[in-house]
Amino acid sequence: MRVLLAEDDDGVAGALTEALYDNGHLPTHVRRGEDVLARHRQADLLLLDLGLPDLDGLEVLRKLRAVSALPVVVLTARGDERSVVRGLRLGADDYLVKPVRLAELLARIEAVTRRATAPAAPAPRTVRVADVEVDLDARRVTVGGAEVRLTAKEFEVLAALAARAGTAVSRQQLMDEVWGDAFLAVSRSLDVHLTQVRAKLGRPEVLTTIRGFGYRFGD
Repeated sequence: MRVLLAEDDDGVAGALTEALYDNGHLPTHVRRGEDVLARHRQADLLLLDLGLPDLDGLEVLRKLRAVSALPVVVLTARGDERSVVRGLRLGADDYLVKPVRLAELLARIEAVTRRATAPAAPAPRTVRVADVEVDLDARRVTVGGAEVRLTAKEFEVLAALAARAGTAVSRQQLMDEVWGDAFLAVSRSLDVHLTQVRAKLGRPEVLTTIRGFGYRFGD
């Protein structure tokens, strides 16, 4: 499993990295919250310390949960009830207070991962809204039976919305999925690509802008 370890204490990080590696995982150590937000898509699980030098770990967790369901285990010295409750309410899958026994940490990681990888119903790979059809596997879009040519990025933006047809998708989620980073991507790029997609589809009603949040494909 690819484990992203966010820890500002190099001594603690070194010991955890070695233990994770010895138990078959592939750990990557980062010291800053911004690095977590930039690299979370390359991990299967995040071990998150709350005392990071640039962003509070709870703020990192809040921003991460706006774009990702990545399993998160908080591993911190903050053991007060308020921090524990906030961490769990913000979306942590588990919360451990240092010092923690290695066997328990590994067991918690295994349990969180097992829950996260439980089989789900397969998502439809062809999505139809009105007379607009998006084939996610063939990367083909047709309107009224006629194929519409989209650039690679235009298709990725439309596909990210079509995969969640009828559901509001935030701007951060779209930028994270298409550009790989919800918080460093240029927001203007998303606007330009969506404008192009709308023009090429010729069906402005199928792409709804939700003011202050994001977009929805279909009703």
